Amino acid sequence: MKAFLAKNKGLHRWLLADGVVLLLFFALRQSRALMNALVFHVTLPLEQLIGKMCSYVPFSVAELCYVLLTLDVLACLILAVRYIVRSAHRGEALCRVVLFFADAVLTVYAVFCLLWGANYCAEDFCDRSGIVPREVSCEELVRVTQQFADALAECADTVTRDESGAFTADRAAILAAAPEAYASLYEEFPFLEAQSFPPKPFRLSKLLSAMNFTGFYFPFTGEANLNMDSPAAYLPCTALHEMSHQRGYASEQQCNFLAIVGSTRSDDPLFRYSGWLLGYIYLSNALYRADYDKWLAIRDALPDTVRLDIAQNNAYWSQYRGVTARVAQTLNDSMIRSYGDPLGTQSYGAVVDLLVTYYG
Repeated sequence: MKAFLAKNKGLHRWLLADGVVLLLFFALRQSRALMNALVFHVTLPLEQLIGKMCSYVPFSVAELCYVLLTLDVLACLILAVRYIVRSAHRGEALCRVVLFFADAVLTVYAVFCLLWGANYCAEDFCDRSGIVPREVSCEELVRVTQQFADALAECADTVTRDESGAFTADRAAILAAAPEAYASLYEEFPFLEAQSFPPKPFRLSKLLSAMNFTGFYFPFTGEANLNMDSPAAYLPCTALHEMSHQRGYASEQQCNFLAIVGSTRSDDPLFRYSGWLLGYIYLSNALYRADYDKWLAIRDALPDTVRLDIAQNNAYWSQYRGVTARVAQTLNDSMIRSYGDPLGTQSYGAVVDLLVTYYG
């Protein structure tokens, strides 16, 4: 053992450095002041600077990173097997390989904790805006759901539709218009103001769909990445959701709230429709569980075109209910919970309390 330690000092020092960083992060993450300083004065400015540089590249640098990482891991595995097979001391070689991969994985995880995990422990949107979700009554839920359904019906004919009556739009144009739509939030929430860049289209969008992701924020490059294969009616809201993550806010319910409010305030009819639609879906899903009869009455009064958009969205995602989606969502849920959000992926739907509090 001593000989192994002596021959692999670099790998053990690397492991120690990873351990120290992770130990300090998890020990100090309860300090709101420290996490605020780390996020808003160190990591977020760094991510925004990197995001600005990546904005000059016409494709997703995050996607390139994933592709290169996959190829690199495969190459390293092949080289590792070759190294172990050719080694005169295979047991020692195997330990060295395992230690190297453990070091590499822990380094990525440690950097991710600093760039993104700390955001769960810093001030969030509710802290800075004073808008705090509260327990809502069924009557309030009915009223706000009806409000969203009425607004949705009113703007249903202002968007472009295909021959079947379903929502259709130039997806690239939606991404390009996202920064201007997000700016509608600045007057009420000036702390959100930051240099904005259009979200990036993710070319391997089928893979995102298989994992049940409509988009994601990649803190290593500061990019908002969008699934370009999923139904277009939800793309405007998804764009604003991921742009909210770019402002340093980790909570899924708060980013959903900002996406809905920002979209419904936009001058762009595509964004307005998307905002009222996504908000209605979250609210109506909650109302379905609380009062089925009221839900049915509101749902049946929607225009056929709106109901078609909802049906197409349900049909699209029903294709992706396999093992890949379950594993991806389980891992995502575990990651969110590990940083202190008890709702995990359920926080995507907890936006209802915020919407009723704000619009009620």
